[in-house]
Parts: sequence; structure tokens; C-alpha cells
Amino acid sequence: MRLVKLLANLGYGSRKEMQAAIRNGWVTDKDGNAIKADSKLPHEEILFDDEPLDPPEGSVILLNKPLGYTCSMKDRGRLVFDLLPDRYRVRKPALSFVGRLDKDTTGLLLFTDDGKLLHRIISPKADVAKIYEVELDRPMTGGEGDLFASGEMMLDNETNPLKPAELEVLSETTARLTLHEGRYHQVRRMFAATGNHVTKLHRAQLGGLTLDGVEEGTWKLLTQTDIDKIFGK
Repeated sequence: MRLVKLLANLGYGSRKEMQAAIRNGWVTDKDGNAIKADSKLPHEEILFDDEPLDPPEGSVILLNKPLGYTCSMKDRGRLVFDLLPDRYRVRKPALSFVGRLDKDTTGLLLFTDDGKLLHRIISPKADVAKIYEVELDRPMTGGEGDLFASGEMMLDNETNPLKPAELEVLSETTARLTLHEGRYHQVRRMFAATGNHVTKLHRAQLGGLTLDGVEEGTWKLLTQTDIDKIFGK
């Protein structure tokens, strides 16, 4: 890909603006030497305004989502894209969420522009487990684990039973719940069906990938080793 198009696709500006940036010497190699529009340097050796280029197409970003942020580019209020550089909103191809988290849920959220990888992660065939930490308004009754694991639980307004899910009770009002699918507000609806109410919900893990080392409100670019952990490799 030509340098001007690469920079524009990464969201640094329009092609006209990127042509000007190159002419003005804002695009350099690691030694600070200005490079030309027809340069064929590897992505990782190019700097824009003395900073390494953003990750290339096909990357995966992990965000530790705080409370109160919405998974959207357009809604009002605080958006998860506010926690990333502004130019990430206009990258081409666009970054997509790999399974959304609602405004009142915190934790592990992935973005990618790799459509094949996105569908691989969310495909039922992949059976990528999603592990949630749950706090409840009232003590559990003791029958939730068997109900969730039965494979026969039905949610309101749905015609197919839920896949079996594993409940690890930590205290009367806290638990870890492992899901093997991702229906709308599934964790909250499952506990609501038992007469309880989720007061805090945190996605702690996706497959074997955790939030270790990623503070709330911060993000990191995943390596291939990180991505492999999602699928248990």
C-alpha cells in the first residue's frame, strides 16, 4: 500500500493532508530521516510526528472498559472510542467490537478490523468461553448452578434454550459465570429469571485471554501469542 493511502487509512488525515505531511518531513524513519511518498519501509520502521505508526490493518486491541462507557461511535455520552486515540474512529477498514459490553458492564472488550478473526471468535463452533464476575442484590437460593448448567433454561421471549453455563459461587451474593454463547444481556437476564438482580458485572476473561497488566480505562495491542490464548493455544 502506498504511504499516503496507508496514513489516511490509519486515520491521521485526508490523503491531501498526508501528502503535505510527507512534504513537510513529518513522516520519518527510526533515525529521524524524512521519507518520501514512494518509500517501501516496513510498517514498524515508520514514524509519524516522531511517534511509531498505529497498528496496521488486521490488528486486535484489548480495552479494559470502565463503567459508564457505551460501545458505540455515535451515541451521546461517554463512548469507548473516547478511550482510544481520536483517529481510531475513522480508520479504514473500521474497528469493530468483538462482542459488546453494555454501559453498566466493565472489563474485557476487543476491537478488530479483521473480519475473519472476529467471526472466528464469535462463531458457536469455536466455543470461546466468556467468564464474568457477578455481584447480586440478594443472596442466591442454591439452585442457580443446576439451572444454568441444565441446557434447558429458557429466557423470556426466546424459543431456544440456553447452552449449559458454569456457575462458581464465591459467596452468597458473588459468583463467576462462564458462558458459551452471547445473547443480549444474557447474564443479567439469567439471574433475573431466578428472581435476583445483577448490581455489578465484569467480563474477566475471553477463552484464555485475561486483563492481566491492563489497568481500567487503558488498552493494549494484542500479540499473536495473546490472540492464540483466546482459542486455548
